[in-house]
Amino acid sequence: MGYIEGENRNQIILMPDCIDDYISDNNPVRVIDTFVDSLDMKELKFDRAETADTGRPPYNPRDLLKLYIYGYMNRIRSSRRLGKETGRNIELMWLINKLTPDFKTVADFRKDNKEVMTGVFRQFTLLYKQWEVFGGNTVAIDS
Repeated sequence: MGYIEGENRNQIILMPDCIDDYISDNNPVRVIDTFVDSLDMKELKFDRAETADTGRPPYNPRDLLKLYIYGYMNRIRSSRRLGKETGRNIELMWLINKLTPDFKTVADFRKDNKEVMTGVFRQFTLLYKQWEVFGGNTVAIDS
């Protein structure tokens, strides 16, 4: 009896037609995407919510906020790790449309929007409580 074999790395395969096929309908990234798209970034006063007519265009603050919410949900706090994950994590590729901001862009977004992001995270937590995803009734202690 042999071992369970993996796929040949050099074998050409037909991938699904789009990256959306890899993300299930009940994947939490779909909630993040819908939640952030529902926010009024100008009203919340996110930095660069309005673009200038000249110069290099910035990253959309919606995309960087999605990246941060995903990071907090998955315990990825480091700007460098978040930057790396954008190039290898299929959920993040789907969530931020295959953008790959460098760690400095990610860190600057957090620094420039710290107060606004605190309120957004509070709203997101309240949304999850409303849906009873977590209720705060159970405390687990690991010794």
